[in-house]
Amino acid sequence: MSLSPDEVRFLRTCEIPSDRELSARSAIEDAEFFRRAFGKFGRAAFELAKARSAHKLPDSWLMCHESMQQATPPAVAQVRARRIARLFPDALVHDVTCSIGTEAHACVEEKLNYYGSDLDLSRILMAQHNVSAPFHIADALQPAMRADIVIADPARRAKGRRIFKPEDLLPPLPDLINAHPQALLAIKCAPGIDFSEWDGLVSVVSTTTGVKEACLYSGALSEGHRREAVMITNSGVDTVTDALPDDVGAGEPGKYILDPDGAVVRAGLVRHYAHREGLWMLDERIAYLTGDEIPLGRSGFEYIETVPMKKLKAALKAHDAGTIEILVRGVDCDPDTLRKKLALKGKTPMTVVLTRIGTQGVALVCRAREFRHAAVSEVAG
Repeated sequence: MSLSPDEVRFLRTCEIPSDRELSARSAIEDAEFFRRAFGKFGRAAFELAKARSAHKLPDSWLMCHESMQQATPPAVAQVRARRIARLFPDALVHDVTCSIGTEAHACVEEKLNYYGSDLDLSRILMAQHNVSAPFHIADALQPAMRADIVIADPARRAKGRRIFKPEDLLPPLPDLINAHPQALLAIKCAPGIDFSEWDGLVSVVSTTTGVKEACLYSGALSEGHRREAVMITNSGVDTVTDALPDDVGAGEPGKYILDPDGAVVRAGLVRHYAHREGLWMLDERIAYLTGDEIPLGRSGFEYIETVPMKKLKAALKAHDAGTIEILVRGVDCDPDTLRKKLALKGKTPMTVVLTRIGTQGVALVCRAREFRHAAVSEVAG
């Protein structure tokens, strides 16, 4: 639930306990504690404590659950701010949907000339508490100032459902573009939207927890590219672009089977990534890769054998398989249903990759997932 402006003003003046359990089991007790401690602002204090307990943003920030969930992960915002600072260090950057300030924090860290605005007064008040930067009430479609670069994050959900059409975003993507004809744009969108008509760069970004966004960059922010995958891990930032060659074919399985990062798959850069890493495809239409080494900072599965799907149970039993990780791409199969059907009782953890090679659905039997930890801070390509 969102916070009202009065609730935000109150929360800016008090300390919120951080030692409560805040679990489903303690919800009634916690709610009563905050009601007694903060009176009519007890609900707001409870909301803030729960949002902070997710540890997605700095513990000192003001936020509600909704704004915390919607906020761009700090590491993702940092990648964007560093791109802008590298290309246009003196530009005036206007974040027209600033919310509680995650983009602002990244831009300030990079010493960019930043200005934030939003239609929601509560979000503005929270942003003013969270980041030392100028924030004002304004409509993203009616800019109150002319900026060199505009950052925008139109809402990607409506009535609890994901939005898949650019014209259905809030505000609509075409309207947002038309409202800022002179500015370079960095517009955050859901990765599943069709971006085939976008003339600039589509940069798909992932963290260790999955794909987070597709950012549309225009003009010189594109750096001459059309597609880019940015993978953020504990080891650093790895970038793959369509400037890399993509002359990779398909062949027999190598020592390892690899499932490319979601950013690489969503950006359509599987072949480019494979070329860079010395890998090849199992099937030219399916986004699984194979090779003799696991790329730095990635995971893979040591390949054992390929079997028809109807013989999978017997093959796994022969390997004394117990717990299994199941990956599916290119065939119709529900992993949970299959796992129950297999009813394995062995002791060896294994992996099964269900896919299509040519016209046949097959099962690739592999050892358990293993990681090859990177020793570098950043890889760019």
